Amino acid sequence: MTSDFPLPAADSGRVLGRLSRRDVLKVGSLSVSTGLLPAMGVQAANSVTADRQHPGRAQSVIFLWMGGGVTQLESLDPKPDAPEEIGGTCSAIDTALPGVHFSETCPNLARIANDLAVLRTFSHDSNDHLLSQVYTLSGRKVTAQQLFSEPNIGAIVSKLYGPRNGLPGYIAVPGITRPGPPPHNLFVGGWLGAQYAPFCLGGQPEQPDFTVGEKEPNPSPEAHEDLVPTILEMPEGISVSRVDRRSTLRDQIESALRNSEANGRLAAMEGHYSSAMRLLTSAGIRDAFDVTKEDVATREAYGATKIGGRCLMARRLVEAGARFVMVDYGYDPDYGNLWDNHNAPSQNFPHICEMAKRGYHVAGMDRAFAGLITDLKQRGLLDSTLVVFLTEFGRTPKINSNGGRDHWGACGSLFFTGAGTQVGQVIGQSDEQAAYPVTRHYGPADVAASIYTAMGIDPNDRVYDRQNRPVAILDHGQPIEGLL
Repeated sequence: MTSDFPLPAADSGRVLGRLSRRDVLKVGSLSVSTGLLPAMGVQAANSVTADRQHPGRAQSVIFLWMGGGVTQLESLDPKPDAPEEIGGTCSAIDTALPGVHFSETCPNLARIANDLAVLRTFSHDSNDHLLSQVYTLSGRKVTAQQLFSEPNIGAIVSKLYGPRNGLPGYIAVPGITRPGPPPHNLFVGGWLGAQYAPFCLGGQPEQPDFTVGEKEPNPSPEAHEDLVPTILEMPEGISVSRVDRRSTLRDQIESALRNSEANGRLAAMEGHYSSAMRLLTSAGIRDAFDVTKEDVATREAYGATKIGGRCLMARRLVEAGARFVMVDYGYDPDYGNLWDNHNAPSQNFPHICEMAKRGYHVAGMDRAFAGLITDLKQRGLLDSTLVVFLTEFGRTPKINSNGGRDHWGACGSLFFTGAGTQVGQVIGQSDEQAAYPVTRHYGPADVAASIYTAMGIDPNDRVYDRQNRPVAILDHGQPIEGLL
């Protein structure tokens, strides 16, 4: 692990190297993942806001990231009056909002549409997966040389507000999406530093390239995932109390080292080790990751699917105090690049209108999202939690010859809810083919500006990068008009 902080004096350095890293990174036979420690959200000595106040309405964010490009026509912006090669075969259904219709694949979201602010004019100028995903994850327009340089929105939040209740400032559930090929990890801290990348519950994916391997023609949507981080699994012979005792010994010795450091930078560098110990030794934090504590009815409301389980985990983490949780779903070893529905022969997908009805596709997303929003509302958490559904772009208005839809940056649909969002409305209107906005369009930077504003962060402010240089949080974009 590298650091931008200077090492202490030679004698102290030998003690630190001999005790701290071995004692903290390796407690007995327990190895604490070095991939976890930077993600705990430690605030560097030059951070401008480690204890800044939180004036925003949104105390937490759940970022529903559906990487791959979710079809707008088979979800939130159907066009039943268009020719079949445009509108497809899915029917449009009424929602709780008079005159507003969703696709038949979204009956659950339709019932709670008065709790949503639906954006039907999400638009930008790229049809490229990687460029568009980085743009949407960061709010910053990039070139092919900047895929890993720009921090995710969650990384900025983690930098400014830090961890809370012992939980990392930015958590990804599970954080295994790797678009490609070749696979790329776009969940990054960028110029803020690796310590602000998300803490990924799934760690590194066992099969990063989800385009390889045989896929079932009609896999079951029902799936159980173990989303408990491996860091919380104690090896045989190691107990929480034993870890805690060793941590206490380390704290006593390193306290003397920190007190001898006039500039305090050693304390800042060591902060993420302490955070890791809190994650390991806090029963409350460990319980937050245990979805088996949920009753059957609650779990059923989300759906017994991967996306359902991930949304349920997000709610548990927010309830435990997490600031920024990204639900990651889109590139999957069982379902492939499930939103990228070109329907090329290698994808082994049915017609887009049939695909959308499957329990792991739009229909499963609908159930999980509605279950999450309803659950948050019933628990009194929705007033303080901003929920945002995001995907990098929509799909082409015309169904291709294989029965799929291709990339379409010009128009797509998202939604927001919670934390003071002005719900019960549709923002923007697309044309009769859901191809182009006919009213004002909003891009990824505007979505990012809205999230920051809801959290009390001025998107025009600056934050220090890892070289201690001030960088604008966003270089363009404004909060979506009428949303907050």
